[in-house]
Amino acid sequence: MEGLTVRIEELFGIELPIIQAPMAGVQDYRLAVAVSNAGGLGSLPCAMLSEERLAQELESLSQQTDRPYNVNFFCHTPPEPDSGVEGRWRATLLPYYEELGLELTSITSGPSRTPFNQQALAVLEAFKPPVVSFHFGLPDPELLAPIRAWGGKIIASATTVQEAIWLEQHGVDAIIAQGLEAGGHRGFFLDKSIATQVGIFALLPQIIQAVSVPVIAAGGIADAQGVAAMMALGAAGVQVGTAYLLCDEAQTSEVHRAALQSEAANTTALTNLFSGGAARGIVNRVMQELGPMSADAPQFPLATPAIAPLRAAAEAQQSGDFSPLWAGQNVTGCRAVSAQVITQALANIEEMR
Repeated sequence: MEGLTVRIEELFGIELPIIQAPMAGVQDYRLAVAVSNAGGLGSLPCAMLSEERLAQELESLSQQTDRPYNVNFFCHTPPEPDSGVEGRWRATLLPYYEELGLELTSITSGPSRTPFNQQALAVLEAFKPPVVSFHFGLPDPELLAPIRAWGGKIIASATTVQEAIWLEQHGVDAIIAQGLEAGGHRGFFLDKSIATQVGIFALLPQIIQAVSVPVIAAGGIADAQGVAAMMALGAAGVQVGTAYLLCDEAQTSEVHRAALQSEAANTTALTNLFSGGAARGIVNRVMQELGPMSADAPQFPLATPAIAPLRAAAEAQQSGDFSPLWAGQNVTGCRAVSAQVITQALANIEEMR
């Protein structure tokens, strides 16, 4: 298959087969710059950025690296707000509001997760990023055509073989196989049943067999041995997120950093409590008490506003009880060092021994 012969170093013009996973809420351009300058592909999460902030981030990024980088967007279909669903969600959270002395009137819309649109594309056209990645499928073809016209490579996440085939049919240059081990939001878009989700060792070979574009492995990869295992299975490269969360350049909160370095980090689960979408994070109090997947939570991303005041109040007390402590199933690669050290170690098995 073609996917076994084209490595991402060749595809993206980078030195190392390492992509830093875009992680909204815990990073800005600084982490992307550090990884790109180390020879990998740094990524900037853009789904929660306004057009003005997106331009500022891209300006800072492009000023500090002349290496290739990736910008990442969501392309979900925003659900219609439902007052009945929102009422049930608020009622579910009310005891916690009372415990923390908060009023439901403190709920505001806050920053949202906006799907890729013409406004974002207009900002990108001034910078022409070399790689653009998508989560939750792909946007409309007319939004992709200009990216291809400036020579940008388009990649997207697949959590099943069916999604990978769909992405190839829609013209992506490479596919990220997102194993169940991965931290953060699942990128599923054809079937959002958790039962369809499998680990990377089962997913990667099946996707490689089914498509002819390069396949990038993601999920549970924490060190050079993990990278080598994925490459041995035929991956064109790897995408790593969790290992970068303690990096100097990451903006991971102190509460999140403490959780990553605690015994709690050994227990993660998929949860919809923080955004409405299934995402893997460290199990905390609210996940234990409500169950990680709640039928009361509104659809992605409408669950966020009501839980945000609880998160803010708890974090002010140095508690992560209501925080989305995103992490994959393997936190052993997390180290409080520069992202350059992590990137080079991932690509160098001798250094990890």
